[in-house]
Amino acid sequence: MIAEGLEQLLRQIHAGQLTVEQGLQRLRSLPFEDLGFASLDHHRSLRQGFPEVVLCEGKTTQQVAVIARALIKKGGPFLATRAEPTIARAIRRLDRRARYYPDARLVAIHPARQKAQGHILVVTAGTADVPVAEEARITAEVMGSHVERLYDVGVAGIHRLLGKKDRLFDARVIVVVAGMDGVLPSVVGGLVHCPVIAVPTSRGYGASFGGVAALLTMLNSCAAGVGVMNIDNGFGAACLAHRINMLGVKSGRP
Repeated sequence: MIAEGLEQLLRQIHAGQLTVEQGLQRLRSLPFEDLGFASLDHHRSLRQGFPEVVLCEGKTTQQVAVIARALIKKGGPFLATRAEPTIARAIRRLDRRARYYPDARLVAIHPARQKAQGHILVVTAGTADVPVAEEARITAEVMGSHVERLYDVGVAGIHRLLGKKDRLFDARVIVVVAGMDGVLPSVVGGLVHCPVIAVPTSRGYGASFGGVAALLTMLNSCAAGVGVMNIDNGFGAACLAHRINMLGVKSGRP
């Protein structure tokens, strides 16, 4: 249950439109709902501002469908990550508002009448890094942040980045997604005053060790204000970027 839904429920009870018993019935799924094979945290949106997100990887299509149905029923936005087409089709059958983003492997139901706020910039070193970046972009947008993209500006052609540096300066928080040598977050971090969230990707040849080389480069960044996510974790980067962005929104800063 989202905060707005809980407030509406309390007002209905106060106005006599619902009995206390009816209100208790609706609240029984708080703080979680036991599905037998999964326990859904319906209280999460009240604690953290966004409902539980479904990681589809490792789950059967039937399991994802049951979880998705229970989450969608509560209202509010919905996200399912690492979703293959078969699972995406199953979710879309549950709600026609659900949209599948195949590059990001993500299924989303965007909240109705939500105004995007703040300014997150998602940057990639190369086109091969775009799927992870898109996971970050779409996640942050569904959560309520205004997100812009700046793709394929890696250090192999540093003039591409420097030619767009004004866009870096305008952002409140920057997510930099890079594989191969993983240097781009350090370059961006050395140019801007805002927080930089680095995401290593598994893109690269043998000695990249599936993204470990980029991860170690980012962890050893000499630029101040750079934080590092796990390999290919665009979703995690978006969650952190959104929270930082919302701090600026609440403070009234441009």
